[in-house]
Amino acid sequence: MTIVQEPLRALSLVCSLKRTGESSSTEILTNQLAEVLVHDGVHCESIRCVDYDIHPGVGHDMGNGDQWPQLRDKVLGADILVLGTPTWLGHMSSVAQRVLERLDAELSETDEEGRPILSGKVAVAAVVGNEDGAHKIAADLFQALNDIGFSVPAQGCTYWNGEAMHKRAGQRAGGRGVGHGLRGTQRHASCAIVA
Repeated sequence: MTIVQEPLRALSLVCSLKRTGESSSTEILTNQLAEVLVHDGVHCESIRCVDYDIHPGVGHDMGNGDQWPQLRDKVLGADILVLGTPTWLGHMSSVAQRVLERLDAELSETDEEGRPILSGKVAVAAVVGNEDGAHKIAADLFQALNDIGFSVPAQGCTYWNGEAMHKRAGQRAGGRGVGHGLRGTQRHASCAIVA
């Protein structure tokens, strides 16, 4: 018997304050993370959330042109969610906070067996900012994402430790650079999806 396994799908929600076309350290970092995932056979898609009209609220569709439903469909179709955010005054961007608020609607959604609808999906984070801010943001992101059903792998955050958009921007730095702890993300995702 041959078992055919479709490739895992990852969705990067880039929560930069900058629109597509503007240089973004957050997009650079999430793209570098996507390179790691692609190397492991994962199909990746990246979206800059600020390019969409995501209305405030905690529902699936807030009406009047709300574009969150388009992004929600992509989240539901992905096996791995990469949430990328810059650090502003020690906090995630307002765009990332808005994404979490909209994902809050999934708290009440369950599958036919009563599990959270996002159960079996994996979430990782990519944070641009200093180490202390990145650790705080990762803690906030992972608590929220786990509450709504995502699994969070060990060392599931990569962060940019240094000045954003500095002369080293876009280069792989040593230490806690891209891929630290995430080389095994595909393996963790596979285990979480099977479980």
